[in-house]
Amino acid sequence: MAKAKKSVFFCQNCGHEERKWLGQCPMCKEWNTFVEEKVTSAKTDDVKGRRSAEPVSLKDVSAGEDERIRTGIEELDHVLGGGIVPGSMVLVGGDPGIGKSTLLLQVCRKLAGMKKKVLYISGEESLRQIKLRANRMGDFDESMYLLCETNLGVIRDVIEKYNPEIAVIDSIQTMYNEEVGSAPGSVSQVRESTNVLMQLAKGLNISVFIVGHVTKEGTVAGPRVLEHMVDTVLYFEGDRHASYRILRGVKNRFGSTNEIGVFEMQKSGLEEVKNPSEFMLSGKPEHASGSVVACAMEGTRPMLMEIQALICKSNFGMPRRTAAGLDYNRVNLLMAVLEKRLGLPLSNYDAYVNIAGGIRMNEPAADLGIVMAIVSSYKNRPFPEDTIVFGEVGLSGEVRAVTMPEQRVAEAKKLGFKTCIMPEVSVKGADKDAGIEIIGVKSVNQAISLI
Repeated sequence: MAKAKKSVFFCQNCGHEERKWLGQCPMCKEWNTFVEEKVTSAKTDDVKGRRSAEPVSLKDVSAGEDERIRTGIEELDHVLGGGIVPGSMVLVGGDPGIGKSTLLLQVCRKLAGMKKKVLYISGEESLRQIKLRANRMGDFDESMYLLCETNLGVIRDVIEKYNPEIAVIDSIQTMYNEEVGSAPGSVSQVRESTNVLMQLAKGLNISVFIVGHVTKEGTVAGPRVLEHMVDTVLYFEGDRHASYRILRGVKNRFGSTNEIGVFEMQKSGLEEVKNPSEFMLSGKPEHASGSVVACAMEGTRPMLMEIQALICKSNFGMPRRTAAGLDYNRVNLLMAVLEKRLGLPLSNYDAYVNIAGGIRMNEPAADLGIVMAIVSSYKNRPFPEDTIVFGEVGLSGEVRAVTMPEQRVAEAKKLGFKTCIMPEVSVKGADKDAGIEIIGVKSVNQAISLI
């Protein structure tokens, strides 16, 4: 077998490969993202040792339900779709210091307590550092093993020798394969290292968690193909200086996507938030204008959130618009609807719209809540505290239908709300016997006239 070395150029953003350097990537259209890397390719004409494969009839394949492993952390199980699937590969991304390693160490502690054989491999921390962090969480079982190593060949030998049920790689950017000539963290190293770990996961039926650093744009550093190789992609969201964290599933081959889990950072680690709606509404002001409670869906979970608006007279020719946690262009669109359909002179007023708690919501069902908050602040009249609203607002001022109205109404009832204002076309899909008054509206004018 002869080995040939060649130099190729990889795009750091999407992983596209070219033979020469280019200023702009032809795939993702980003500028100055190509880096040169040495690649060793093996060439051989011997095909005698090649393994033969036979196709199998689809009817002969058994489709039994995979036995999932419960982590003991309900919020994480919810995002994963019910637990860890044996032989799966999960990518966990997030900003530095947001709690990726802490959460995975807590998962290892729970699984080790269930007598599962767990191997935690760190390329960033020493054994002493991991031990100090583990002491804050409590006692660990003897089936929890630690390894500080970055050489993928050594890691592969250890995994094959110990054959753990769960393996954690922290992080994939620190791992390097000796067969790849580039530096650790490069495009080719990340891709090849993930490929080796994927083969171990599928071949030995080991569930593998890998931690991935993120770029300033919020995506996992390295090629986008990394997200396509793994089975599940989880992202940590939230401000590292705030107490709450949101774990969002953006890809899941074994469950639904866009599910979220809410955690709160405590001294002993990440604590689950069993009722996210109640957590988001804590500290809501009483009898304050511009404060409205709306409901949005995150996957299959309804979440109540407080939308705040502050409308004040502008002292300049160009009024200021600010949106925190909401789409800025969506807020401008809704204000234009109010000015055209209701005659409110909002072009002379500054507008500041915010979702309390720092969470981000882009669902159209929050439109009616934004409109009610803006009108409440403009007229300086408090919105009823026991009323919740949701619905999409069109450019004609109509209130359009939303998905899963029954789940939204049930969540509002659970938290003690008495009245629900929603699209009239969605009323038939809600449970009218839920013990909460349901009011259907067709337009923004009708909704505002109710209060």
